[in-house]
Amino acid sequence: MGASPEYRQWLADLKGRYRQVQLKAAVAVNSTVLEFYWDLGVDIVARQSTMAWGQGFLAQLSADLMAEFPGVAGFSKRNLEQMRRWVTFWSRAPQIAKQPASQLMSIPWWHHVVILTKCREPDEALYYVQQTQAHGWSRSVLTHQIESGLWQREGRAITNFANTLPTPQSDLARQLLKDPYVFDFLSLTPEHTERELETALIEHVTQFLLELGAGFAYLGRQVPLQVGERDFLLDLLFYHVRLHCYVVVELKTVDFEPEFAGKLNFYLKAVDAQMRQDGDAPTIGLLLCKSKDRLVAEYALSDIQKPMGLSTYTLSHTLPEALRGKLPSIEQLERELGRGDGGESADVGGGGDEC
Repeated sequence: MGASPEYRQWLADLKGRYRQVQLKAAVAVNSTVLEFYWDLGVDIVARQSTMAWGQGFLAQLSADLMAEFPGVAGFSKRNLEQMRRWVTFWSRAPQIAKQPASQLMSIPWWHHVVILTKCREPDEALYYVQQTQAHGWSRSVLTHQIESGLWQREGRAITNFANTLPTPQSDLARQLLKDPYVFDFLSLTPEHTERELETALIEHVTQFLLELGAGFAYLGRQVPLQVGERDFLLDLLFYHVRLHCYVVVELKTVDFEPEFAGKLNFYLKAVDAQMRQDGDAPTIGLLLCKSKDRLVAEYALSDIQKPMGLSTYTLSHTLPEALRGKLPSIEQLERELGRGDGGESADVGGGGDEC
């Protein structure tokens, strides 16, 4: 006999409630383990400083704990050293160290290890703790964000938001934009065109959205707009779910020019008139250029009516100047490979996808 709709609805609700219980239990276990690690780190620091116990102490402690709790990786000598380092690092920020449970216990231990390894100052480390908690970053995503210098880039774009958006919206919008954007997942020649950049970004849309940040939903590329008797195309169109607004992104593979802002202003007016619905906030524009003169950019945006930001982008996979022209071309490589195989085509093994 088939289940009734009421039963299926109740079962779905029951499953959802149990998943919430599982999540809360996992968070509680993580917090409890981290509190123990913190206390153990405090003990290690205190005993090594007051009792002059050397490095051999940690090896002995690790052996004794692992003998009692076999298979618990958290008691390795290396992990005990990380606990000591954790406490020592945060002791440089007393306002954090006094209340570790409320500040530091919300993310997994190995995320803390990544942060300790890659961050030099408590302010930077706390930023990544908070961002990991807010966005649920995996360890690999956290590592990427630290290595890309997100802390130094976030909120650095030139914008006119203070003059074009109300205060809560303007502050949030400003924090969402970065400068520069790092597209290190692309492999483009230094002379790439705007269309090549656009195509490459959409082919790697998952990495692109990660670099844009939380809340961006991709809607399309070369989105048509008709104004009067003329047709126009938006490079990229997004909707931001936290700001509740459309975001128009225009790509420029050249230095910023003031007329770029005027054209984007026109696009934003058109999107507001034709796409914006009740409940949507004003559409925001983002100009991504190869480079910019900061003063020119500030002048250009100062009298623009619509909210927009200006940032640059970087590609880390372009060849350094010193190597350009010194590496063999694809044709040269093919000729050499063919010559080595008696003129037959060569199949180079292990050609997996680029990561």
